[in-house]
Amino acid sequence: MSKIIFIFISFLITTKVQSTKYLAIDESESVQFIIQNFGFDVKGTFNGLTGLIEFDENNLPNASFQASVNTATINTNNNTRDKHLKEADYFDVLKYPTIKISSTKISKSVTPGYYVFFGTLSMKGKTSDIVFPFKFTTEKQGNRFTGDFKIKRKDFNVGGNSTVSNELIVKLNVLAKKN
Repeated sequence: MSKIIFIFISFLITTKVQSTKYLAIDESESVQFIIQNFGFDVKGTFNGLTGLIEFDENNLPNASFQASVNTATINTNNNTRDKHLKEADYFDVLKYPTIKISSTKISKSVTPGYYVFFGTLSMKGKTSDIVFPFKFTTEKQGNRFTGDFKIKRKDFNVGGNSTVSNELIVKLNVLAKKN
């Protein structure tokens, strides 16, 4: 009898945990960036987004975000520039095929409908702490997580002494479906 109760409790716990897990769905505009070059905005995207998101608005201590993008998918709508960005002085896509983001904590924001992501960004062999607000919305096709943050490319050894700005904006627009 105790074995049956243990199996039943294990099933309930497993079901509860699985109900908050979402798979990040790759969309062409999931990861965007904007950086200035000679005073002009250069926009681009990364594709190949994969990840697992555990999120329940009522259980933030157990929330977790783990995602990565394929660096070889960089697209700025300029083939010559994109080829250069894949080389060693920028993203070195052969040696560093992914950019990863991982949460360490998720909390509720003071702004209604928003949350705050605390975590790390790993790129080109370097890891740095990041904090940014994000919005969570439920849609027909799944749940959407949107937010943006600023980083300094030189902190990740990207671009060396290039003419592009050191600071860039990363915009996330991630659709996730229940696992």
